[in-house]
Amino acid sequence: MSTPSTRTSGALEAIDRILDRGGDADEVLRQVVSVLHDRAGYAWAGIRFVEGDDLVLGPEAGEPEPARRETTPVRWQGELVAELIVDGAPPEDAAFLQRLAILVSGHCLVGWDTRGEDWES
Repeated sequence: MSTPSTRTSGALEAIDRILDRGGDADEVLRQVVSVLHDRAGYAWAGIRFVEGDDLVLGPEAGEPEPARRETTPVRWQGELVAELIVDGAPPEDAAFLQRLAILVSGHCLVGWDTRGEDWES
């Protein structure tokens, strides 16, 4: 397996290409979690969306290993809109996961209440 910096930088490049292509938010996020599993090597990756008072699992890839779970909040304009979850992340991946949460935040507004106002990414 590659070193964490090489592994995560390769995954980040692939995710940047996905985000640059754009498209339907659901499809973009499905591709992102797939890259986290396939290229970054996490046993499982998923995104839970805030819907009301609940967190609802959206796209996921891999086989869950809850004992090895790391959760990173995804915020949009300071509000929690989702959680990025990976199983099997070493501690040194925290900065990568925080950066990724920022990058995907605009795609995670599925259940976010804008209170009737338009949102801009």
